[in-house]
Amino acid sequence: MNTSSERVTARIGLALAVTFTLCFVTGLISHLIQHPPSWFGWPSRPVWLYRVTQGTHVLSGIASIPLLLAKLWSVYPKLLERPVLRSLPHALERLSILVLSAAAFFELVTGLFNVAQNYPWTFYFPQLHYAVAWVAIGSILVHIAVKLPIVRRSVTKPPEPSRRAFLRTTWLATGVAVVSTAGATVPLLRNVSGLSWRSGKGPQGLPVNRTAAAAGVLDKANDPAWRLSVVTPNGTKTYSLEELRALPRTSAELPIACVEGWSESARWNGVSLPELLRHAGSTPGTPVRVFSLEKAGPYGISELPGEHTADELTLLALELNGEILDADHGFPCRIIAPNRPGVLQTKWVNRLETL
Repeated sequence: MNTSSERVTARIGLALAVTFTLCFVTGLISHLIQHPPSWFGWPSRPVWLYRVTQGTHVLSGIASIPLLLAKLWSVYPKLLERPVLRSLPHALERLSILVLSAAAFFELVTGLFNVAQNYPWTFYFPQLHYAVAWVAIGSILVHIAVKLPIVRRSVTKPPEPSRRAFLRTTWLATGVAVVSTAGATVPLLRNVSGLSWRSGKGPQGLPVNRTAAAAGVLDKANDPAWRLSVVTPNGTKTYSLEELRALPRTSAELPIACVEGWSESARWNGVSLPELLRHAGSTPGTPVRVFSLEKAGPYGISELPGEHTADELTLLALELNGEILDADHGFPCRIIAPNRPGVLQTKWVNRLETL
């Protein structure tokens, strides 16, 4: 590879390292929120923080796709050099590049399918996506360490004019990819994001990932005999929908932000968790396990940490945008907590247990 090509590859590689690192860190945050170890804590404020981190995760992943393709295009002549393996170090370098490329492509392609909610595979996406992310980021760090002398030499001098057009095209393609999809999480860009995968379409102006029919809860949710059970050390208290509506109400403008990167703000009205816990004979700030009428799948049960059950903006929501909750949005009631992933905003709630 000539010196000018090295300069181009180094610049694209640095940009890719930035976008991939952003994607890795924000993805790690999302994973820890959903599967928190004992040492991890996530605040309830600011209410928009997860919206920003997960939006950054998806957009930085999208930006990485054209950057990765451009980097591979810039180095492919070197892959055709002969002999294929000149020495053991050379063989190890090529093996590391193969691992890096395979892991990066796997992460970006499966992530893109996840954004589209299309799963043409049998494995559990979050688990494998998380595991391969560590392989990808580890490979990137090793690759940077090996190539650091070349990077230092290359970025100190601009590429030749003949290579600048390729760089400009790469930056333009990356920018177009981000802007054309960013409307899913950046409201100001919705009118120009032609490839945005979510919008305000849906019942009551809010998108839906999983409908009540798909969850198999329609009959149970509409059953007049439905009751909410709140289990505390002092016993179990049950509430009909009418009794919940008679409790003091709280209204809040809160975003719902999903792991696919889309987010929407809405006006929610319901009973605050601290108020409900006090009424049931418990104490705000106590962790709560939330049970849904939906029994199948990994998100029928979620846990609200004490940080959120003490926050007056954590709601057992009964209304959305001034209307009774649509069945697809969780009727008769659902959890809406500030700064939480959408998969943990449990719908069709029928039981709360203090821990």
